[in-house]
Amino acid sequence: MTSNANQYTWAGRFSEPVSDLVKRYTASVDFDQRMWRQDIRGSLAHARMLARQGIIAAADLADIERGMTIVTEEIESGKFEWSLDLEDVHLNIEKRLTALVGDAGKRLHTGRSRNDQVATDIRLYLRDAIDDILALIKDFRSALVNLAEKEAATPMPGFTHLQVAQPVTFGHHMLAYFEMFGRDAERYADCRKRVARLPLGAAALAGTTYPIDRAFVAEQLGFEGVCENSLDAVSDRDFAIEFTAACSLLMMHISRLSEELVMWMSPRVGFIQIADRFCTGSSIMPQKKNPDVPELARGKTGRVYGQLMSLLTLMKSQPLAYNKDNQEDKEPLFDAVDTVTDTLRIFADMAGGITVRADNMKAALTQGFATATDLADYLVKKGLPFRDAHEAVGHAVKAAEAKGVDLPQLTLDELKAFCPQVEADVFAVLTVEGSLASRNHVGGTAPEQVRAAIVRARQRLG
Repeated sequence: MTSNANQYTWAGRFSEPVSDLVKRYTASVDFDQRMWRQDIRGSLAHARMLARQGIIAAADLADIERGMTIVTEEIESGKFEWSLDLEDVHLNIEKRLTALVGDAGKRLHTGRSRNDQVATDIRLYLRDAIDDILALIKDFRSALVNLAEKEAATPMPGFTHLQVAQPVTFGHHMLAYFEMFGRDAERYADCRKRVARLPLGAAALAGTTYPIDRAFVAEQLGFEGVCENSLDAVSDRDFAIEFTAACSLLMMHISRLSEELVMWMSPRVGFIQIADRFCTGSSIMPQKKNPDVPELARGKTGRVYGQLMSLLTLMKSQPLAYNKDNQEDKEPLFDAVDTVTDTLRIFADMAGGITVRADNMKAALTQGFATATDLADYLVKKGLPFRDAHEAVGHAVKAAEAKGVDLPQLTLDELKAFCPQVEADVFAVLTVEGSLASRNHVGGTAPEQVRAAIVRARQRLG
């Protein structure tokens, strides 16, 4: 056996060293070293259990704890030397620990495998990431509520098919996104329950012959339970797929909001301005102010979708139990975490930098006959069947369009020509303010209801 081969923990079986090309191809330390905190946390919990069960001596545990303190300090200070030859975060830390404390470091791996070790690290990492994301979603939703409260009564066109439909308020519109991101938070919280299950103790795939106490380790790490089947414990990655699915849904909501922000900021629409710190200019056109942040967020949405597809494809043909394919789970997962956390952080800040151009919004309501449905409802309340009212209003809209005016600009006699039930009180329902105020129920866009929804939203945020 060559000395080069002996550096590997499994080298006893092999007669020649791994080639440099294979080292580079199979190593994961360049990206999985970000899990070093979780790796140390899991190892310390495992070591405490081994000592508690009498599998290793108390002195070994003390040495392991002392050594891990040094390793932690070295990594935090940037002095730790990561080695490609040692493949991954686990072996790098174990090798350094053994150099520091001797045989106690070699005993740490008793009763576990890198298979259940890495599965534990990923779950610890994801649980931490979910907690961070939930806090960021809360910040973003709070920023949306602040914006909604400021513009609770600011009228704007509501659209379907990108055509003017009915008046809503900008505050009501922002609260729609508050609800979407609330469901995203619920999905992450639900996913967290399935992430927080302990694989450690499954060892390579079949469990271990040592008298381990998995429940103790789960308690030490704050897990809600243990993985019940050793084969499933080391090979399962559906929790990671579920996480990236939640990320994809959140980014889809981000992308929908981004699309609207981009459109609203266009001078052709002019509904909002985004603070300069979130925009860029042009290298050739000095007048340009480009909404780069929401544009890029739309693009990054596809990136997260791709990570979900990567993980689904990675797992679709794997037989039980662990396979080297699973090394490819980390980069898509890490990228999804980074993209979502960065996006939420910047969007929470950007929401506070949105300025509403209320005059332009109100002016847009004079186009597209936004109160046509209100006129139809008015006629129904006068006793006309809705389908007849719908037809009468359609004729009124056609006449107004021909004259180049909005419905409120038609005379009483002109409106009566389409339906004799029309009376002078009709003009009260054709105003934007009247339209908004009439939708005074839970979930409606009446400013009174929007303000009540904001109170409930703040209560939900806690």
